[in-house]
Amino acid sequence: MSGFRVGKWLALAAAGFAAVVGQAQAQGVPPEVRLAWAGGPRVWVLGQIDGAFEQAFGTRVKWVQFASGADVLSLFAAKEIDIARFGSSPAAAGIARKLPIEVIGVPEIIATSERLIARDGIQGVRGLEGRTVAYPANSTAQYAFEVAVKHSGADRRKIKALALKPAEIVAAWKRGDIDAAYVWGPFTQQMEASGGKEIFATKDLQKHKVLVFNNFVVRKEFADRHPELVARFLRVAQDKVDQYKKDPEGAVQAIAKHLDIPADTVRSTLGGLEYPSLQEQLTPAFIGDAQTKGQSLITQAYKDSAEFLASIGEVRPREIPASYGPFINTTYLQRAAAGR
Repeated sequence: MSGFRVGKWLALAAAGFAAVVGQAQAQGVPPEVRLAWAGGPRVWVLGQIDGAFEQAFGTRVKWVQFASGADVLSLFAAKEIDIARFGSSPAAAGIARKLPIEVIGVPEIIATSERLIARDGIQGVRGLEGRTVAYPANSTAQYAFEVAVKHSGADRRKIKALALKPAEIVAAWKRGDIDAAYVWGPFTQQMEASGGKEIFATKDLQKHKVLVFNNFVVRKEFADRHPELVARFLRVAQDKVDQYKKDPEGAVQAIAKHLDIPADTVRSTLGGLEYPSLQEQLTPAFIGDAQTKGQSLITQAYKDSAEFLASIGEVRPREIPASYGPFINTTYLQRAAAGR
C-alpha cells in the first residue's frame, strides 16, 4: 500500500471514529473514559494497542498511570479516574474508608507475577530478620509480604520495612540501601539482573488458603450513569485474555514492542498470573453471582485483607464492613458473560 493510500486510509479511519464519538456523545456517552493502569505488562494492554476499548465505548479512552494502590485510591477520591485495575488489598482498604467505589471483576489471580527478591545469602523469609525490606505502600505486595512473614514464623519486629514506589525500590536496591523487596514485574526482573534471587512468590500463600488478586474497580457514580460501558469494558478485557491464551507469544511480542521492554519480562509477568473467565468469576470459587457472592472466596478474601490491614494500622477496625458482598456488583459481569 502506497504512503498516499495509507495516509488516506488513516484519515478516513480517524474521521469515522470522530463521527462515532460525536454520535455517542449525543446519546449521553462521556467525552472520555478514564482507565487507571500501572504502566506495566498486563493482558488488557492489548486493548490499548488496538483501540478495542475506544471501539467498544464509542468514545475516547484516557489511560491514567499510577505507581501503587495508594495512588489509585487518591485518584478515585479526586474523581480523576472511572475504572482501575489494581490489587485486592488497597481495594479492601478503599472500601473500608468509604470511597464511593465497587468491585466489578477479578481478572487476575496473582501467582508468580509478584515475588520477594533478596540478596544472595538470604535463605527464605526467616532469613530477613535483621534485614531491610521494601515494598509499595498499601499494595498486594505489602499484604503478601506481611502474611508470608506471619506464616514463616519470623519475628516481624526484627525486620525493617520501607514503603517505596516500585521504581524507587530498584534504585534503593542498586544503591545497597535494602536487602530485599516484594514487588511485581518488571521491577522484580530488574532486581534479579542486579544479583537478586527469588525467595518467595505470592502463589506460595495459596497453600495457606490465602488468595491475592487484582480486581477491576469502578467509580460508582460513573457506573450508575453508564452501566452499559462497564459491561462492555469487561467484555473487551475478557476478549484480550482470550487473545492472549490463543496466541501467548504473539501477545507477548506486541506488548513488549508497545511498552518498549524486553519480551522476557512480559512473558514472565503475564505467565505469573491466573485468568478466571467471566463465567468462572461468577462462581463461589471466585466472586459468585448476586445470590452466592456473600459466601464467595473473593468476598472472604477482602474481609481477611481488611482485618490484616487493621492489625498493622493501615485501616481502623471499626471501618471494616461486616461483609464485602454489598460492595461487589456482579450485574456487569453477568451482562458481559451473557454478551449484553
